[in-house]
Amino acid sequence: MKFIGTNFSGLWVVESEPFTDQRGFFARTYCRQEFQHIGLEEEFVQHNFSFNVAKGTVRGLHYQLPPYTETKYLRCVQGNIFDVVVDLRKNSPTYLKHFSIELSFSNMLGLIVPQGCAHGFQVLEDNTSVVYFHTQFYQQGFERGIKFDDPVIDIKWPLEVTYMSDRDKDFPPIDNKFEPIQL
Repeated sequence: MKFIGTNFSGLWVVESEPFTDQRGFFARTYCRQEFQHIGLEEEFVQHNFSFNVAKGTVRGLHYQLPPYTETKYLRCVQGNIFDVVVDLRKNSPTYLKHFSIELSFSNMLGLIVPQGCAHGFQVLEDNTSVVYFHTQFYQQGFERGIKFDDPVIDIKWPLEVTYMSDRDKDFPPIDNKFEPIQL
């Protein structure tokens, strides 16, 4: 695996190095020792799977409040997504900026999303699946979100939004009441 740094502290793109032969391919997608080399000491305690029927679907932008902030590691294992991370860390030089990347089965890229960041994605192909590993258990009451079309963040989603949960549609915009994450 190769870890490609970004301008966000703790945000890494993970590139797999598949071994290919007549059967197909084999690739490592996680190695605790290699993740520790980039400073990720936390243990992944929860694994989630998202199946998305229709392209244009948006999930997110989700995050958890302290003391349940979490690091996520995710991959698109079927199809293709436009993935977005928003930095909500108060003292970060990339505060309220976003990072986006296309993750797909074919490019085999993964993404490590650090604590204090919101995360979401738009599905670019029908029947797309995403797997996530989390360093915290989901804590109801500590989950929050940012509106997908918030003008402060100004994400340029590649497709028209076709489906979204009511909860995600109703997330508040960033305004003068917004409280940054303090880690």
